[in-house]
Amino acid sequence: MTVLDERPLAARRAMIDSQLRVSGVNEPAVLAAFDAVAREDFVPEALKANAYIDRALPLEGGAMLPAPLVHGRMLIEARPAAGEDVLVVSASGYLAALLGQFGCKVAVQEPAEAAAAKKGSTVSLILIDGAVEQVPTGLAARLAEGGRIVTGTVERGVTRLASGTKIGGALALFPLADIGMPVLSEFAAPRAWSF
Repeated sequence: MTVLDERPLAARRAMIDSQLRVSGVNEPAVLAAFDAVAREDFVPEALKANAYIDRALPLEGGAMLPAPLVHGRMLIEARPAAGEDVLVVSASGYLAALLGQFGCKVAVQEPAEAAAAKKGSTVSLILIDGAVEQVPTGLAARLAEGGRIVTGTVERGVTRLASGTKIGGALALFPLADIGMPVLSEFAAPRAWSF
C-alpha cells in the first residue's frame, strides 16, 4: 500500500484559503482550477516545498513563475469559456494548465518566441504571464476582433494588472490594479533618445 504525501495538497488548500480568497479571488471555477492543478509540478525540484508561497518563484533559464494571486486575478479578468481558443505566453505551463480546467483550447508560446512572431492563427483570448512594456505587433495581430488580452504592464518599475479588447483592429491596454509580477524583458519597448 502506498502512502500519499498530503503536504502538497494541504499547502494547495492553504494557498486557496489564505492567499486567494482573502484577496478577492472567490469565483468557484477559478478556485476549482487552483485546487485541481498541482503547482509543485511546475517548479524546479529544489523549490517544490516552496511552490505555494505568495511570491514569484525562479524557474530555469532566468524565467519566473508569478505568485498565485497574479494568476487568480488574471483568470477572473480573462473570463475563460469552454472551447475558447486561448494563447498563453509563458515560460511555465502552470497558467495553461489552470486554463485547461475551464475546457479552453490552449496553445502556449515561450515569451521570446511570442515577442518575435510575425504571424500565427488567431485566438479570442491571450494571457501574457508577466508584465510588459509593449505588446508586439505580431502578437497583437493574433488576437481576433473583439478578442481579449490580459497581462501586466510596467511603467517606471511599477507593475499593474491590465486588460484590453481589440476593437477596429486596434488594441489598447487599460491598467486595473497594482500587483507585483515578474517583468518580461522580451517585451521591452525600444529605448528612445531623450534629454
